[in-house]
Amino acid sequence: MTAMTTDGTDIWRPYEDRPVLTPRMTGGHRATPPDEIARLRRYLAAVVADRNCPVHTAVAFNAAYFGFEVGGEGYGNGPFDPDDFPVLTLGDEVMAHPVGALVRIETGSDPLYAEIVYKEGRHPAIEESGEVPAWVSGAPATARGPRDQRADTCIRRELLVPDLTAFGPALQLDATKLTRLRARGKWLNEDGHVMVDARYSTPQEAELDDTAAFVAHLLTHQREALLSPLVPVSLAHLTEGRDEERLRTALTGLMDVIAHALRTTDSLRGWGPYVLTRERVGAGLRQDGPLGGSDLYDLVSSLERAAVPGARRRHGLSGSRTVYTATAPWLRGVAGAASLLTGTEYAVSVCRANLVVTDFLRGDTDNGLCEGSGVRITLDDSFENGAIWRSHHPGSEEEDDSDPLVPAGRGWRDTVNPPAPRSAGPPPSNVPPEREPADAPPTDAPLVDTPLTDEEEIGLRNYLRIDDSELCWQQPLRLVHFMEDRVPLNGMARDALASLGPESGRVRLEIHHAGVVIDPSEQVQEVTLDLTEERGMLRDVQWPIDFFPGLRLWLQWPRGGTVLRLSTRELEEPVDIDGRLITHEYDPQVLTRDGAPGSARDGDSSGGLDTRRLVLRAVRRFGRPAHARRARPARPRRAAPGNPCRPTRSPPDQRGGAGRGGTAHRTAPLPGRRQPWRGRRTPSPRPRRRAPHPAGGIRALSRPRTATGERGKRASPGHGVRVRRPRFPTETARRPGTERHPARGLSRPLPPRRKSGRVGTAPRLHLRHPAPPPALTVHA
Repeated sequence: MTAMTTDGTDIWRPYEDRPVLTPRMTGGHRATPPDEIARLRRYLAAVVADRNCPVHTAVAFNAAYFGFEVGGEGYGNGPFDPDDFPVLTLGDEVMAHPVGALVRIETGSDPLYAEIVYKEGRHPAIEESGEVPAWVSGAPATARGPRDQRADTCIRRELLVPDLTAFGPALQLDATKLTRLRARGKWLNEDGHVMVDARYSTPQEAELDDTAAFVAHLLTHQREALLSPLVPVSLAHLTEGRDEERLRTALTGLMDVIAHALRTTDSLRGWGPYVLTRERVGAGLRQDGPLGGSDLYDLVSSLERAAVPGARRRHGLSGSRTVYTATAPWLRGVAGAASLLTGTEYAVSVCRANLVVTDFLRGDTDNGLCEGSGVRITLDDSFENGAIWRSHHPGSEEEDDSDPLVPAGRGWRDTVNPPAPRSAGPPPSNVPPEREPADAPPTDAPLVDTPLTDEEEIGLRNYLRIDDSELCWQQPLRLVHFMEDRVPLNGMARDALASLGPESGRVRLEIHHAGVVIDPSEQVQEVTLDLTEERGMLRDVQWPIDFFPGLRLWLQWPRGGTVLRLSTRELEEPVDIDGRLITHEYDPQVLTRDGAPGSARDGDSSGGLDTRRLVLRAVRRFGRPAHARRARPARPRRAAPGNPCRPTRSPPDQRGGAGRGGTAHRTAPLPGRRQPWRGRRTPSPRPRRRAPHPAGGIRALSRPRTATGERGKRASPGHGVRVRRPRFPTETARRPGTERHPARGLSRPLPPRRKSGRVGTAPRLHLRHPAPPPALTVHA
């Protein structure tokens, strides 16, 4: 080992500076000092900027452990014997290799030495057109069809992207020879990739994540180089031993530190385990050529349009629709994109496209639910063909708190175990109801106050914003939170906080009540973070006196910190509910239930309530808030003039609301037929009244009165065919200087013509039928 130099802010130089990996890093990033992580972070950022491909966590480990030299040398000075690398052959069945494996590609003359920097599945059921069968998304490696799983054979077709420049200029072919090899298609395909049938020893091995698979590969196929004393620092030196379990634990800790360093570097963007520089991602989106910003935004639009029904039914939208879209086939379908899908640039294009979809889901949707179309977009498979995205309509059927960017595998799961169809109500029971004897004396059941819980999910939780720096969500304040001085956390926030430290501790809570000055001791509080429960909780919270059950809370957690911020928002106009003036945004469902009579911040009991309040408490506490309606006396039924099916708008003092004991979040239904796809109602059809003919049998069509006051009727013989009587203008309508009113049949004088030099407009006669032609006079 050569003499060590000072570090400062310089980039680590392998075999010259002291190693960038330290013994403390074997315990994970929580056990590593911040200055050591900062030094590792600077080096990895330089490696990512120097490589011409996305950098996987395993590739970053190779760089830090085997000493990747930035500037062109790569692994040229590493302790490797390239002839001992495992061999890859295009189209053959070979042992499965993870990302980060160092391989040798036979060419018949000079072999190619490379590092696997990217891989994805290439299932034969996915056609070049991009059509993805549902069962392929999330299918295990043993699946050959939706009903065909072979546990004895575990072979999966995979596409491997090698980096042929990883070992420096001394071990790479020139561009001319490489172009000739790709054109022949014998050892590399035309894109410079290797397609193989990867063989796994067990199905469990195929389901390992990238970190566990790479650690197993290091301890078996790359063990000699791993324990070599010629590396910058040997794993045996870091662990002070060669015990198998100790080596595996140390490698897992080092991988955790490297993943944490990549994830927390500001200049990098991550898609799964791959990272790219922000500059490279932005440069690709700014260019106007193929696979530029406009093309990738079209990918996002196609994901949303794919599941929108193309036709409408008579009484509403079409049924549910689910579409699966793979990223790689979609990119190959873009005109002029062939040159950008070769070599390592293919991996860059796939990661950049998936990052655009990620930014759309994080910033422009409600946890994957598109507001305008109602389509829910989620990631279903992150390995197959770049990624498989799932688009479902209507997305409100599947709305939950799950992260849309965590692969769910719904395609395979719903195919093998189809979900139960949604039913309108519980199935009928064959058990007859119990009957009480007729002579049984009436008994009064005692009033029972059920304990308050927040397990039932009521209230709107339609706000969730996730980005690289913070996590924000919205939830209503429940009465039980007041009584127990606590506030639950979002599931994603709970998981993220659990990955940073212990399950309990003290954190800081900052409360901002919009438009209200609260006590300084309540603005900044030291509360207890409890992650032992499933949801996570902040305890020992001192709620301000102006807070009430149903108040909407916006919570914000900056990633990596121990500070949480809680805020409220003001209403544009205050509202009066139950005699209380509410000036901040609230949730009507929670306010209806938790604001029932007998409920207050200091307790919840039905004792001392009269019959009316007891009934109101039972309805508001145990009823269905989404179906609450106004009290019937407060629902106006007066008809509008000229349309008996359309009620008039009642004045504000006659409208019902929560102030009368009901709720104020649903209006009274209007009569008539509802058109769901147009969002409005049409009046109910009324039967036309026809006057009977005096002779009977044939009906006469009744006509409104004309300008002369006559009512015309005309019946035609035969089969009762009604013939409209021709209408001619009256003498009043024909008189010059008058105009007939189209609705009332009256005439009024026209304004006089202007006496200017301009050409005026002749008066128009509003006639229902043209005037009859003048009679012809024939002279003998």
